[in-house]
Amino acid sequence: MSSSSIRWKAKRQFSSTTTMNLLLVMATLSLSLVPNVCVEAEKGQQKLLRFGEDGKFKILQVADMHYANGKTTPCLNVSSAAGCSDLNTTAFLHRIIEAEKPNLIVFTGDNIYANDTIDTARSLDEAFAPAISSGIPWAAVLGNHDQEGSLSREGVMKHIVGLNNTLSKLNPPEADVIDGYGNYNLEVHGAEGSAFENKSVLNLYFLDSGDYSTYHSINGYGWIKLSQQLWFENTSKSLRRAYMSSPPAQNATAPGLAYFHIPLQEYAMVANMTGVKLEPSGISSPSVNSGFFTTMLESGDVKAVFTGHDHLNDFCGECMGIDLCYAGGFGYHAYGKAGWSRRARVVVASLDKGGEGGWGGVKSIETWKRLDDQLLSGIDDQVLWSKTS
Repeated sequence: MSSSSIRWKAKRQFSSTTTMNLLLVMATLSLSLVPNVCVEAEKGQQKLLRFGEDGKFKILQVADMHYANGKTTPCLNVSSAAGCSDLNTTAFLHRIIEAEKPNLIVFTGDNIYANDTIDTARSLDEAFAPAISSGIPWAAVLGNHDQEGSLSREGVMKHIVGLNNTLSKLNPPEADVIDGYGNYNLEVHGAEGSAFENKSVLNLYFLDSGDYSTYHSINGYGWIKLSQQLWFENTSKSLRRAYMSSPPAQNATAPGLAYFHIPLQEYAMVANMTGVKLEPSGISSPSVNSGFFTTMLESGDVKAVFTGHDHLNDFCGECMGIDLCYAGGFGYHAYGKAGWSRRARVVVASLDKGGEGGWGGVKSIETWKRLDDQLLSGIDDQVLWSKTS
């Protein structure tokens, strides 16, 4: 099918778009987690995310676990490899969940290093086990290594969607034509009892950035395709229309955050950054610029993008009004740098204090990173966006 046919068919299908709301378990390690967020069952088995009574919503981003076979899988690029394995990744995930008590956990690809797995499905189960056992909602997208084992890319995403407590989706049901697996959005509603309790005040977009180019004349990594951008455009438009209509009508759009694995070419344009760029190759983007950054600019609601892929880059920096952020490498079977701690990114959105003690829409979005050191050190705290910026 030609790209023009895809665009026409996708537009026709999306014209009435409705948004989608949403083992190697360490048995001796139990977590007493009471996230300050509501997760309500609605529309059958779907769940509704909303801000808590404290007016905050916290997201933990985990990038590049590269999980394989548990205790038999060796660590890479660590100061001392003795006894180090995938279990160190599991322990770090348990530890950071307990410390941060996020409202949502987001895995941004290369969740497993499938080429090294004996049983791909079991490796997926063990990789996500700490998130599942925590009882906290979680979502995932795919990287370029997740499908290199016994399951296809579609098979991997279907397995993820079938796991407990996940809000991940295979693809939007309204999308008749869309590339990849794991394109979906989640809405985070305002605080209960506020004027925004029935509105999404924070919109989360998840996209499959692909694995490798399928064109013989183009080398390198995959990219976000036209059909995915059409879905994003229509979903964003629908969410913006809903937010700016009553009750209560707003004069600006709700902020959005985008999550996928492979960084865009525009990451190389970031000049003033918080964090570091230690990758010898710089930014490992696709050789094709499919225009998704421009698509986000035109929609106007995405305030920050979060990726993985380059384990030794962990910076955030602004490019034309959108912050482009890495999480940094998380997994111990992923390449890293000896003496440079594995890490994860935390994002917190805070609501504006409304009249008479109620909560309004999102006032600000900030971020920091947590290191897997003795103190679980927090570093590089920065404000990504605020209503006054």
